[in-house]
Amino acid sequence: MNFDVPQIGKMLILFGGIIVLVGLILLSLGKLPFLGKLPGDIIIQKKDFTFYFPIMTSLLLSLLISLILYLFKK
Repeated sequence: MNFDVPQIGKMLILFGGIIVLVGLILLSLGKLPFLGKLPGDIIIQKKDFTFYFPIMTSLLLSLLISLILYLFKK
């Protein structure tokens, strides 16, 4: 096999940058007061049990990501 070491290095730097960017986004999402508490998100709290299913938050994020990818595709 013929490996192009500089190309692999560039790909690793790119993937590392993407991971850092995703990490920063995840850290900042916790500071948004409305995210995860939208109408339609399911939260069931019992004495020793909490069930959380963010349906509307998931739909909103999916729509936003789809829009961003659509704009980059053009």
